[in-house]
Amino acid sequence: MSTRSDSTPTNLKPTYLYKLIPHTAPPPSPLPLSLPTSALDRSSGFVHLSTAAQVPGTLRFFFSDHPHVYLARIPYERVEGDVRWEDPKAEVCGVRGGEGVFPHLYNERVALGAGEIESVVRWESGVDGWEEAVRKGQDWLVY
Repeated sequence: MSTRSDSTPTNLKPTYLYKLIPHTAPPPSPLPLSLPTSALDRSSGFVHLSTAAQVPGTLRFFFSDHPHVYLARIPYERVEGDVRWEDPKAEVCGVRGGEGVFPHLYNERVALGAGEIESVVRWESGVDGWEEAVRKGQDWLVY
């Protein structure tokens, strides 16, 4: 995949980006202006996001032992100016071939909230891991 000098992929821009939230940190309803920032995001200095195509791999690598997760859907146009497309760090998750670069949100709060998030869903892990949840959520998981 080629990129411009500002690290934005030159192919089609996504409609949405996704933040996966662990079952231990359920987002409140209604959403506040800022959700609590994960330890990983705080230590990285940015919010880790995924495209629709990257969500299944993110679930497998980071949430395999979670009974359920929350997915926040973020319209790309709301955060585009603060997103950098970067290679994943191998020391964090190992080689993730075929998934390309990942969207990382660099904003002053290092957080997401009601101003960025359009909707949140809860996905349940099953006997096959996340496969059934991904299959059932395909209509909601939009690139």
